[in-house]
Amino acid sequence: MTREDLAARQAALVAALVSGAPTPDGFDPSRVRAAAQALLVKRAGEVAAAWPLLRTSFGSGWSVAFTAWAAGRPPNGALRDGWDFAREAAAAGRLGPLAAADLAEREVMWRYDGRSAPRRRRWPAYRRSADGPVVQVFGRVVRPRGRASSRSLRSRGPRVP
Repeated sequence: MTREDLAARQAALVAALVSGAPTPDGFDPSRVRAAAQALLVKRAGEVAAAWPLLRTSFGSGWSVAFTAWAAGRPPNGALRDGWDFAREAAAAGRLGPLAAADLAEREVMWRYDGRSAPRRRRWPAYRRSADGPVVQVFGRVVRPRGRASSRSLRSRGPRVP
């Protein structure tokens, strides 16, 4: 077996594990499916750590909902996977109010087109969430009408001056 053959077999195995491609010859399909499912559950845990309010919004159905969405999609990292999932859930009306507020805050702080890595916004931005408008000015998120930011609801530990 040449290096090129080995590289092709490895690429086919990785594609079967993370993108839902067919199982390559010489591998047990049931074991590859089990490993792929374990990787999806691990991926759901990583996204839950990066997007805790999104995970909370789905409750006990988080793992099932996320793995169903992620099956057949190549991973893009926890932040981007969570962002894409949150956008689709919001479009389908399945996003809870705190998760929608979290998404709106991230949308005003960061520019993300769904293809490349998110970049911090330089100019003011405005988004509407279920609990009111969200504005980013000079790097700070402002919620007119005195509503609490979803970020202030998260435990961040003691603030050091």
